[in-house]
Amino acid sequence: MDEQRKSGFENFGRRVDDKVNEALPRIEEELKRIIAYLNDEVVPDVRRNSLKAMRIASTKLTELADRWEHGNR
Repeated sequence: MDEQRKSGFENFGRRVDDKVNEALPRIEEELKRIIAYLNDEVVPDVRRNSLKAMRIASTKLTELADRWEHGNR
């Protein structure tokens, strides 16, 4: 009975392995598309928004420093 279970498990493992190997090229292509999308669409927007946020923060920090410098807390 143990041999039968072992054989069944090995066959299952082989089938899973075969399915994964069949799917790998498609998975790799999809990952390439996702990476390209992130690089082309998401990263530029994040950079733009980050730069805008840093400029706003810089302005606010300058205003705060000016108020402190003039004693108007």
